[in-house]
Amino acid sequence: MTFARTFCVLLIGITSAAFAQNASLGTKHSAAVRVGTVHGIDLISIQRSVRPGDNFYLYANGNWIAHTTIPADRSSIGRFNELADRSDKQVQAIVEDAVKANTAPGTDARRIADLYRSYMDEAGIERAGLAPLKPDLDRIVAIRDKRQLSAALGATVRNDTDALNNTNFHTPNIFGLWVAPGFQDSDHYAPYLMQGGIELPDRDYYLESSAHMKQVRTKYLAHMTAMFRLAGFSNPAQRAARVLALETAIAKSQLALEECEDIHRANNLWRASDFAAKAPGLDWAAFLNSAGLSSQKNLYVWQPTAITAESALVASTPLDTWKDWLTLHALDDNAAYMQKSLNSEWFTFFGTELGGAEKQRPREIRAVRLLNDNLGQAVGKLYAARYFPPEARAKAQRLVANLLAVYHQRVEAVSWMAPSTKAEALAKLDRLQVSVGYPDTFRTYDGLEIRPDDLFGNVQRAKLFEYRYQLSRIGQRVDRREWCMDPQTVNAVNLPLDNGLNFPAAILQPPFFDPAAPDAANYGGIGTVIGHEISHTFDSEGADFDAKGAVRNWWTPNDYAHFKAVSAALAAQFDTYEPLPGVHVKGKQTLGEDIADLGGVNAALEAYHVALAGKTAPSVGGFTGDQQFFIAFGQVWANKTREAALRRQLLTDPHAPAQIRPLTVRNLDAWYTSFNVQPGDKLYLSPDKRVRIW
Repeated sequence: MTFARTFCVLLIGITSAAFAQNASLGTKHSAAVRVGTVHGIDLISIQRSVRPGDNFYLYANGNWIAHTTIPADRSSIGRFNELADRSDKQVQAIVEDAVKANTAPGTDARRIADLYRSYMDEAGIERAGLAPLKPDLDRIVAIRDKRQLSAALGATVRNDTDALNNTNFHTPNIFGLWVAPGFQDSDHYAPYLMQGGIELPDRDYYLESSAHMKQVRTKYLAHMTAMFRLAGFSNPAQRAARVLALETAIAKSQLALEECEDIHRANNLWRASDFAAKAPGLDWAAFLNSAGLSSQKNLYVWQPTAITAESALVASTPLDTWKDWLTLHALDDNAAYMQKSLNSEWFTFFGTELGGAEKQRPREIRAVRLLNDNLGQAVGKLYAARYFPPEARAKAQRLVANLLAVYHQRVEAVSWMAPSTKAEALAKLDRLQVSVGYPDTFRTYDGLEIRPDDLFGNVQRAKLFEYRYQLSRIGQRVDRREWCMDPQTVNAVNLPLDNGLNFPAAILQPPFFDPAAPDAANYGGIGTVIGHEISHTFDSEGADFDAKGAVRNWWTPNDYAHFKAVSAALAAQFDTYEPLPGVHVKGKQTLGEDIADLGGVNAALEAYHVALAGKTAPSVGGFTGDQQFFIAFGQVWANKTREAALRRQLLTDPHAPAQIRPLTVRNLDAWYTSFNVQPGDKLYLSPDKRVRIW
């Protein structure tokens, strides 16, 4: 994985290493009301009784919201599921064909079939009970001193963090590893050590004093007690209390999300020999050796204060407490692959309490998500060949090229940049590597053993296989053509350390991209997605990277001061939004995504006007071309979310909630003209208050 900024990761679901078995990061189910095939904006969803200038989101989606119910197995639903559900069904068809084909052992097609078989073998999983996990639990019981503890903590490290991609700034393991181009040498892969150690979604779940968070902690304590009891451990309540106290201490040491997003705070290259002095408490030699990192001379430390504090906790916290912590994490992080009693208890807390879902997704869909997580490139190769023909790729590439050309012109026209800064910005655009649909070369999984009757072992071997692959890249030259996402993923991504963009095939589908739809709908849909990703090149984080993906200040002091000032104004604007009573968006936390949304809509609108070539757009439902464009953008974010999941998103996601994101149109003069928005309308901003960046 590489450092990534994403478009549609709005996730609001459940957490843990097993999370993807029950929900999908960045995708939500749609129960949108549609009649037949709709090519263009969804006229039925519009609530015309609402003034666009008072509530543009409700205007574009009000009827959809009124007629949509969140299914019992979802935390939220939205337009993205029209794509995600289609992708899941397409992958399911691929899997079923692989099972029928029964190809030779050792092939990726056979691995797909056997991993699916192992997940669907519920009777076999139930018969195995706790036995698959018992060797790991026995090793924890056998720990006798802090050196052995340090080695055990090192053995849990996996590449399960990806800074700024989704919300993965922490891992349930003591620390997480991320392998990506180095901040100080962007031509070679380097290891990054990340804060970790908590099972709840964010530090604030442990530290906030609100009644809601106190209730969450009470239920978390009950959940941990139940997990210890189900696994047959004595004194489960006392063990749970010790684990909660330790995780609370860990949470106090961690940085908040908006602090983690500050690249300059993260650019800390430590020599391996520095760790014992800078972060005493952990036996670093034992830890690094067990983690497979003993040969590394240098590691980036993203959150040094957290690493230091967590290391000190290893020394100051009783050994038995750490053993309880390791046990609980082993149970929680593997519950999705275990017997029904553990799985159900895990979901009751993480799925229902934290996400609001009343039941789990159908098992075959969870199996698809498991395959995407562990054999994603193998599945993606088959997906691209079957569902994304070359002509579809060519059409999408032309659309991307149009957006890039317009963005180039927009940067050239920026009046507040000095020539030297502008030249650097244009160089970033000129060197931007854009990948559409799927990678030119797919990874294989040669050497990974997958058995049809060993789900737990399959998952553990797959995680270790991926971890060793990541370790093998450290020190190697960066492959800037490598993808961060799989073709069947409904998302898009900007890679600042690669200066690249990925647009997976699954998002290049109706209703976002529909060759039969008017240009207004396509530019308001997929066009704003493309513009969003291009804009990440110059968001509050992307602005710190140069054309080669290196962390370098390429701004004049005056230009950077102007950029920070207008960015701060956008953050202040988002601070005012209140998705839940008394709970506001954190403008600094969502700033990078908000800049990208604003820049993306501006660029997509201009590209749409270029595509018209001076012609008048055809009217649809009485709406002008520009009105269709803005409605299409608003309808991208049609969404309903359960309160528990929305609360989680506001704490842990760098994206603003779906109902907030369309409000960036308040900053575009063309939106005011299109819908006759006047002073006195609730969303009206005077021209001098409208934020203009790119």
